[in-house]
Amino acid sequence: MRKRLPSIRRLAIGAAALLFLLAAPQFLERGSLNDIWNVAFAVILASAWNMLGGFAGQVSIGYCAFIGIGAYTTALLAGNGVNPYATLPLAALLAAGFSLVIGLPTFRLRGPYFTIATIGVSEAVRVMAAGVSFTGGSSGLRMPAGSFDFGTAYAAMVILAVGVVALAAGVKASPFGLALAAIRQDIDAAEALGVNSTKYKLLVHALSAAIVAVAGGLFAINFQYISPGSVFDFRLSLSIVLMPIVGGLGTIAGPVLGALLFGYLQIKLLSSPGLRDSYLFIYGGMLIAVMLFEPRGLLGLLQRLRRFLWRFPSRPVPDAG
Repeated sequence: MRKRLPSIRRLAIGAAALLFLLAAPQFLERGSLNDIWNVAFAVILASAWNMLGGFAGQVSIGYCAFIGIGAYTTALLAGNGVNPYATLPLAALLAAGFSLVIGLPTFRLRGPYFTIATIGVSEAVRVMAAGVSFTGGSSGLRMPAGSFDFGTAYAAMVILAVGVVALAAGVKASPFGLALAAIRQDIDAAEALGVNSTKYKLLVHALSAAIVAVAGGLFAINFQYISPGSVFDFRLSLSIVLMPIVGGLGTIAGPVLGALLFGYLQIKLLSSPGLRDSYLFIYGGMLIAVMLFEPRGLLGLLQRLRRFLWRFPSRPVPDAG
């Protein structure tokens, strides 16, 4: 019974957050709802990447490829008369399949060699998307007229964000998550104990890629225009990696905290013309600070602050008499 209490508590928190976000259009203006949409998008990307980079310890800097696959799948099929939301399952399948194709050779590499390989793959996909005609080339694609409804796009994004966080919590607590943790800690020891590291890395890579592709499809639906420069941007891949690291790598709440911080900073920086192009410099400074002072990120900082406060119990009030 005691083991069930944390799970019930998390479910209650998740349900309350979802209900609040779905009710937000009733009392918030469009600008605030756009900000929530952007933060929810960041939460999805950070939490999905954290399954591979945080749980399994495989640092990929090529996740913009999956965003682009999802966005282009939605835009191309919607342009041929398919309901945009009906394209999302196919986008997830295509991204998962592509993740298996690139994962089979790249997961043979370890450490920085794997990371460098993922950069090369994402850049190759970007160049390909910009060079072929059916994707619109470097000019990109527009969604068909009448395919946009902000209320539906907003609800779909926040539901996906809450669902991905819940899925990440379930994965971490499952035997699958324990196998990923063993791979992260010592891949050779995990294989000696019977863990098929390649299989588990491929599975979690496919799962996170499918989630990111669905988010990419929702990105295309919301912005109604995509191009290789917007969805295959290497800076976007860097932001996806930095959010979990700054928030707390390998945790559930860490990527959410990182996404909230990054989403807020992104909104503020974009509203200031002088700082619009300086966000990577600011993010890099945050990463250096985390690595030097608190490797566990914002979540570790909060835990350290809580332990510090617990050292000072409240003193009894002296009797006035």
